[in-house]
Amino acid sequence: MTPDATLAWLRRFGPLGALLILLVVALASGVGDKLSLETLQAQGQALQTYAAAHPFRSAAIYILIYVATVSISLPGALILSLTGGFLFGPIGGGAVAVTGATGGSTVVYLVCRSAFGDFLRRKPGALLARVEEGFKTNAFSYLLTLRLIPAFPLLLVNVASGLMNIPLRTYLLASFLGMIPSSFVYAGIGSGLGHIFASGEPVTMHTLFSPRVYLPIVAMGGLALLPPLWRFWRRRRVAEASDVQ
Repeated sequence: MTPDATLAWLRRFGPLGALLILLVVALASGVGDKLSLETLQAQGQALQTYAAAHPFRSAAIYILIYVATVSISLPGALILSLTGGFLFGPIGGGAVAVTGATGGSTVVYLVCRSAFGDFLRRKPGALLARVEEGFKTNAFSYLLTLRLIPAFPLLLVNVASGLMNIPLRTYLLASFLGMIPSSFVYAGIGSGLGHIFASGEPVTMHTLFSPRVYLPIVAMGGLALLPPLWRFWRRRRVAEASDVQ
């Protein structure tokens, strides 16, 4: 392999390799296990005291941790969103949570787009290219819908967006707007954790979330999907009319 080819290979796959190495290190060191309600309950008072004394520094550190967590695909985004509300309140917590989630998701999107997007488009048949062409027509609406519905895994949406080479501006805007509702809902729930922790009762995700919490978010995702479905129906009607003529 020539030096130029080696450099090109490193540019393409180096960032992906770095994220994978960081993920392995994080899992081996047990960092992922610390992203839990138990840890938040145990360290909550100290964290709140520090955040109150150093709000801007704490917010910056929080966002960096959120970006790093999502970038290396550690399963801790939900806990971090709750933590944002616990430390910064429902409004400030929602703001820093959606910022961190968007930043980390964008890292994964850019790395996947650089590493695999062009390669998969050049494969015989180029199925990805055909899927991408249809997706791009309504990329903003589709991506906004996927972001609005938390049931869709964050990592899967990030990777798929990178493979389909959605324009960066569209990706950022749809991701940011789409993750605002869930981020503020989770931050709102997190802002009340102090009272629950103080009661001494055990806290689980099941006790925090109920259908009245997530069903409105799912409904918003369904509403976001209506515009592209309407356009699809209109194009189909026009095509059928043209065939009849």
